[in-house]
Amino acid sequence: MIYLDSEVRPEQSNRTFKHCSSDYLFKLLLIGDSGVGKSCLLLRFAWDTAGQERFRTITSSYYRGAHGIIVVYDVTDQESYNNVKQWLQEIERYASENVNKLLVGNKCDLTTKKVVDYTTAKEFADSLGIPFLETSAKNATNVEQSFMTMAAEIKKRMGPGATAGGDRPNLKIDSTPVKQGGGGCC
Repeated sequence: MIYLDSEVRPEQSNRTFKHCSSDYLFKLLLIGDSGVGKSCLLLRFAWDTAGQERFRTITSSYYRGAHGIIVVYDVTDQESYNNVKQWLQEIERYASENVNKLLVGNKCDLTTKKVVDYTTAKEFADSLGIPFLETSAKNATNVEQSFMTMAAEIKKRMGPGATAGGDRPNLKIDSTPVKQGGGGCC
């Protein structure tokens, strides 16, 4: 389940969406330093989660029940990449042990400002056994692919015929292209 913090809080997680149905309901989190592009990725694809990560006040209630967590860093910000290890420690501390993880380097369109090499991040992700993608929320590079990769990994782990959401109606995530335009966070 991807939820907007102001609309559905973890303590309200029994809330259902009555208009759509789908085969699976996954709870995904996007975590990473402030300003790395998490909101932009979500605005390209889905809804936003809490913005509390800049204060590191995400609590175990956000991690509880998560099927997948996408850890996002900014390829133009070495410190945000260095902090990935801390975010992974948070996952180990608060999330279930079999939660799927995906490492995403955002802002790959800013090639002249890039400081985190693709190969370095890919080798790090490979050493942890987690998938890795570089994305650009600005030009939609690999945005849909990152969410589809996570969904496929979760589905593979859960096995054939398993449904994360049971028989409840739930939110369908549709990959309708976002209209390019001015303004916004990207």
